[in-house]
Amino acid sequence: MTSVSWKARHLTVGQVAERSGVAPSALRFYERNGLIHSTRTSGNQRRFARDTLRRVAFIRASQRVGISLDAIRAALALLPDNRTPTPEDWQRLSECWREDLNARIRELEELRDDLTDCIGCGCLSLSSCALANPEDQAAQQGAGPARHLTGH
Repeated sequence: MTSVSWKARHLTVGQVAERSGVAPSALRFYERNGLIHSTRTSGNQRRFARDTLRRVAFIRASQRVGISLDAIRAALALLPDNRTPTPEDWQRLSECWREDLNARIRELEELRDDLTDCIGCGCLSLSSCALANPEDQAAQQGAGPARHLTGH
């Protein structure tokens, strides 16, 4: 194998960073956490396969919609031989994540509505405020606002 053909198939960390828009430090973080993989040259420099660009795009798109790195890592681990996700893989994985995203949207809507109610009354009452006392947790801890505030 000539060095020209080797270079044509692999990218430096700087090239991946430039083409993906992801900082080199983030790429090293992804690698340390098993999300992407590199090989090393005889001079110990990282070299990434070209399909790493698609894998990084998959990671970034997943992060943008709020998927945790642990969930992304688990999803990528399901792919055979650590291959890059295909459009079909993305469709299957996004369907798995859809239910979780919908649940988080519902939670955020409830928080928004509670905040609207709270701003409307302005009390932040420990006995009735849905933000200061979610699901009436203070009542379960016993009498006294100081107990709620100190966590005892």
